[in-house]
Amino acid sequence: MYIIIVGCGRVGSELAFRLFQKGHQLAVIDHIAASFENLHHDFRGRTVEGEALNQDVLLRAGIKQADGLAVVTNSDTLNAVVGHIGKVAFQVPNVIVRNYDPHLRPMHEIFGVQIVSSSSWGAQRMEELISQADLRTVFSAGNGEVEIYEYIVPPSWDGRRLDDILPGLECVPVALTRAGHSHLPNGATIVEKGDILHFSATLDGIRALRQKIIPFQEN
Repeated sequence: MYIIIVGCGRVGSELAFRLFQKGHQLAVIDHIAASFENLHHDFRGRTVEGEALNQDVLLRAGIKQADGLAVVTNSDTLNAVVGHIGKVAFQVPNVIVRNYDPHLRPMHEIFGVQIVSSSSWGAQRMEELISQADLRTVFSAGNGEVEIYEYIVPPSWDGRRLDDILPGLECVPVALTRAGHSHLPNGATIVEKGDILHFSATLDGIRALRQKIIPFQEN
């Protein structure tokens, strides 16, 4: 794939090298030439100095041939506008923009492109790691609105139905592994201690589940 990255700070340079290592062709745009020094010394993609709002700069970077566009500067306004230009004017198939300030996320949502809000996601992950150490996150969708968790069934849950454990629609079972074999569980599934349970949940779902876990642990 041919991918253009706008912004060569910490995020952009790291993303560029990761994609380069996977064999993709890269062009990195930044209006400050010194920013390209952030790139890994083994990076072999193109660098284009200039303002990404300038159509000539985008054309020099090869946006007409781009399969993907990631706009990751620390300016939410710039990210939103360049992402919109890439999607609408140049019809880039896959456009991702960085949301730097969580308060400005609604602006990005108006443009209808994929958003990565590193501040919101990072804060949520830290909250989970501090307050939910017994639940391990194995996959995060979007910006962490829905995640898949792994939990080893404790002795206090032995013989219980999942309907009695998981708190409704905000917390849904995905897989149950017992003795190395997995299957798709449902509400009527009875768990045994030592089972590995994977379930998807919202943050509200996890909070509700923890309220149920505590009484089970006290029994």
